Amino acid sequence: MAKKHIRFDWAAKKILRDKKNFDILEGFLSELLGEDVKIEGLLESEGNQEEEDEKFNRVDLFAENSKGEHIIIEIQNTRELDYLMRMLFATSKAITEYLPESAKYGAIKKVIAVSIVYFELGKGEDYVYVGQTKFKGLHTKTDLQLTTAQKKMLGKPSVHQTYPEYYLIRTTKFNDIVNDTLDEWIYFFKNSEVLDEFRAKGMSEVREKLNVMNLPDDERKKYNKFLENLHDEASYAESLKIEAEEAAANAARKVEDELREDERTKRNKEITLNCLKLGYTDDAILAITGMTKGELDAIKKAAKAK
Repeated sequence: MAKKHIRFDWAAKKILRDKKNFDILEGFLSELLGEDVKIEGLLESEGNQEEEDEKFNRVDLFAENSKGEHIIIEIQNTRELDYLMRMLFATSKAITEYLPESAKYGAIKKVIAVSIVYFELGKGEDYVYVGQTKFKGLHTKTDLQLTTAQKKMLGKPSVHQTYPEYYLIRTTKFNDIVNDTLDEWIYFFKNSEVLDEFRAKGMSEVREKLNVMNLPDDERKKYNKFLENLHDEASYAESLKIEAEEAAANAARKVEDELREDERTKRNKEITLNCLKLGYTDDAILAITGMTKGELDAIKKAAKAK
């Protein structure tokens, strides 16, 4: 039986920032990355600050795990065509902000960027995409490897593990069919529901800590207001989409009308010139073409000018 729980973006804004609730984040990240993840704490960043305004489209969490790696979790509700570049900006900013002055480049922290989006982003049928940086030989088609000395300095066995990694979860592409424990989390992201049979890491904590009914009355009112805002924004976005589609359709119709009018004018001109050569009267030409007297006079005047 499905039970309604707090949306993950609200939880990330209000609940998951508390150290006693890191186990929820740890459970999700462990299932996503395929390894046990321990969150040591949240890092200070501009996007990680809590805002008073409850009406928001994006939530950011910036954490550090027990390996010293930096993990960015971004949750985006409304459509942004350049969101992929935002992901790049976020990782670049995390790298530069947390490299101490005069530190060697080997001190750069590994960054893992996790984006959970609630809109159509890019083309593709999968609902989870992974992006890594690999150097492949142009001629040999083999990956560039680290030397023993580089592995020792960087603390990583391969090149791509030193560079940022991107995990993109497209909730709109998830078909609600749960095949593994990661799917349990994505089902929760999409539906804010936890099924009785879910056993993924962190799910027991979600059941306990993110149940809507466990919210204090004042927080429940704020949460309900947040949901109302999301509905308003969704309606506004849909209205803009419909208006844009109507404007495009009207523009297309206008172009078609103009093309038809040009064709009509061209056809009438040809008929008129032929009729004049054959000695037809103006009345006869007007009856044949359906033109106005002014249009006929303009064609005759242009013909004489030549």
